[in-house]
Amino acid sequence: MIGVAASTGPARAQSAAAEGQKIAFDRGKGNCLTCHEIRGGDLPGTVGPALKDIKSKYPDRNELVAIVTDETKRNSLTVMPPFGRNRILTEQEINAVVDFLQTL
Repeated sequence: MIGVAASTGPARAQSAAAEGQKIAFDRGKGNCLTCHEIRGGDLPGTVGPALKDIKSKYPDRNELVAIVTDETKRNSLTVMPPFGRNRILTEQEINAVVDFLQTL
């Protein structure tokens, strides 16, 4: 049991964040760089806000998951795609992206 607990700790979080970064930077998947400036990303857009200090702006992880899943529920005028509602990203992929965003 100790080995199982160890695999769900910080190493798993780093792995999920790394996967989330890949998805966020993938122009055919998350495509976050089209609209947002993100540390480490190339050719960022400026339509959306710069993604930095995310954990302090959104201390409730569930709020961030909801934003990525379907921001139209919170802001009907948003141009952000509803990644979950439109099945652009799976729930697992959204969680990985959120893990990454929380490192910014």
